[in-house]
Amino acid sequence: MRSDINYSNVIDSEECRIAQEAADLAPSLPSDRIDPSTYYVRQRWTMYTPENHEVWRTLVRRRLETLDEQASTVFLTGMRLLNLDKNQVPDLDHVNRILRPLTGWQSRPVPGYLPAKAFFACLARREFPTTITMRPAHLLEYLPEPDIFHDVFGHVPLHADPVFSEFLQTYGKAALFCDDPWHVERLGRLFWFTVEFGLIREQGRAKLYGSGLISSIGESPHALNSPHVDRRPFDLDRVCDTPFEIDHFQPILYVLESFEQLRDAMNRYAQQVLSMRKKAA
Repeated sequence: MRSDINYSNVIDSEECRIAQEAADLAPSLPSDRIDPSTYYVRQRWTMYTPENHEVWRTLVRRRLETLDEQASTVFLTGMRLLNLDKNQVPDLDHVNRILRPLTGWQSRPVPGYLPAKAFFACLARREFPTTITMRPAHLLEYLPEPDIFHDVFGHVPLHADPVFSEFLQTYGKAALFCDDPWHVERLGRLFWFTVEFGLIREQGRAKLYGSGLISSIGESPHALNSPHVDRRPFDLDRVCDTPFEIDHFQPILYVLESFEQLRDAMNRYAQQVLSMRKKAA
């Protein structure tokens, strides 16, 4: 986590230090020796401050004002199924008691940033590495790294959907075992333009499902309504060929016709990536 951001002491523990050290070693390990269980920590929910809960409450209230009109019905269904706490930072044990019976996914607490291979190893096991820090109040509008609002509010509701869940696990497996730099870059672009900044067409209208859009009060209306956004039909190869920049609103977005389209395209791409690895072995 960035040292210039003053988080509460929820990650100030020896357990978190050891877990982060384990995660940081992942890039030096063979893919089949990466053990995500060494990155997970206790959430220590009682360490959240009144400010943390107030920030969560404020962000949720402000996003819910427009989300019914902006978000995919699949995302909104996931929100209703999980029944996320609107008044305080959610307890991940409670989230998992609802989520796991639905799709087998779990939201697992981690102390901070995970290197790519460590992150992919978690997804391959249907475990979403969830940052447990909460942004400070003065960074309410924008945080340059994930926090629990981005991860839980923005990501986790889609993990309650069987089709999206299958896509995400398949993506994790392909990315974990991919060693070709060209495909690694393409997989990174695919994640960006779907999981983080994806749109989907529902009843003739583009709706949000990417967590970067779902969790952003400012960029969500821009993504849907701005004439300066190029909303392209989803095509996996075109997505993977499109570079992106992270420090401004996205000028290019891709629109799915269904999550089945995404799952099926990912299944074909994963077969291609994994078959190349088998041939190389």
